[in-house]
Amino acid sequence: MKTLDIDRIRETFPALGLADGGRPRIYLDNPAGTQVPRGVADAVSRCLIETNANLGGFFATTLAAQRIVDEAHAAMADFLGGRGPEEIVIGPNMTTLTYHMSRIVGRDFRPGDEIVVTRMDHEGNVSPWLQLAEDRGLTVRMVPFDTQSWQVEPKALEPVLSERTRLVALNYASNLTGSINDVRALTALAKRAGALVYVDAVQFAPHGLVDVEAIGCDFLACSAYKFFGPHLGIVWGRRALLSALRPYKCRCSSDALPERFELGTPQIELLAGLAAAVAHFEEVGTAIGQGGSRRDRIAAAYRASIAYETALVRRLIDGLSAVEGLHIHGIAAPERFHERVPTVSFTVEDIESETIARMLAERNIFVWSGHNYAWEIVHQLGLPADDGVVRIGIAHYNTADEIGQAVAAVGEIVAMLRQER
Repeated sequence: MKTLDIDRIRETFPALGLADGGRPRIYLDNPAGTQVPRGVADAVSRCLIETNANLGGFFATTLAAQRIVDEAHAAMADFLGGRGPEEIVIGPNMTTLTYHMSRIVGRDFRPGDEIVVTRMDHEGNVSPWLQLAEDRGLTVRMVPFDTQSWQVEPKALEPVLSERTRLVALNYASNLTGSINDVRALTALAKRAGALVYVDAVQFAPHGLVDVEAIGCDFLACSAYKFFGPHLGIVWGRRALLSALRPYKCRCSSDALPERFELGTPQIELLAGLAAAVAHFEEVGTAIGQGGSRRDRIAAAYRASIAYETALVRRLIDGLSAVEGLHIHGIAAPERFHERVPTVSFTVEDIESETIARMLAERNIFVWSGHNYAWEIVHQLGLPADDGVVRIGIAHYNTADEIGQAVAAVGEIVAMLRQER
């Protein structure tokens, strides 16, 4: 099996060739949203030009639009390891969909019922459940992550589960620490307690193959714009459960799956881009010699991407670790790199994270600073929420040279700021 041809991959992403004032752009802001391959942009454009119509009619454009919608759902079912397109609910973004699904899932919860959330999650998988609890008189159990392993440990989850637990919201990979949780083991504990399980895979999906059947969860959410697609959110739900739930929808809307959970006219052009984003993974898998099904080619693309990204994150962590006073918040031991995605957050003693991010931006190196909606994480770590961390996130289109430039720039910025004091 071949390795990634990084030059070929980069050629498919037009944004990677852009520069500002003669400085090439270095996109390390990927945990907040990746760039898109030309095929995604072309699919969106082509849909708007050739198939711009609402659904449900008898003429050419409406029929073509329906095929786009159907293909997007089928592609995502293969992408996530689901059993069919009827299990795929698509909407504006993960947070909006989670708020929507939380109200549907929780409409039969009763005062005194319990839900579990973790301190490792993005707020998009915390606040909807906290506010549901407030509305319905539920009890909330909050599970911390272990600051030695940087993961939510089964031994921390198990004691909070009981016969009153109705739902457990879990994080697959942290958008701040990069740590990957053993969601399969955590889900098994929750299911033994009789609870539903809702998994946030937004940060994991760009970097690892999701298999909802192997996890055993009931719902799993992700965001297309984190894996080279347009701004859409996706929730996979177990078919039997989706059929049994009572959705909030218009009286005259379809009661079929998945339409009963998808309110209003779909963003058809973005669904065209979503299918094209999945096709990008297929094309990467084909390029490295994988045949077979769409799922087979996607899996091969991930295997090659993981190997490539692991080498980059090793270089990033090694370089950052050499900067005096810099603290990486997350797994830094090379033997555990398979337990993290290539998102690395750090703070520097006596230097504000925002200052470092601003100075990197001046060099056209794009990173984020702040809490990044990992609200519970920064509070558990005792970090100031208004400044948070500097976050660098790698995608499989980044290069070793870009990582080297970023590391060198961080070192220079820190040295310069210290000299000024």
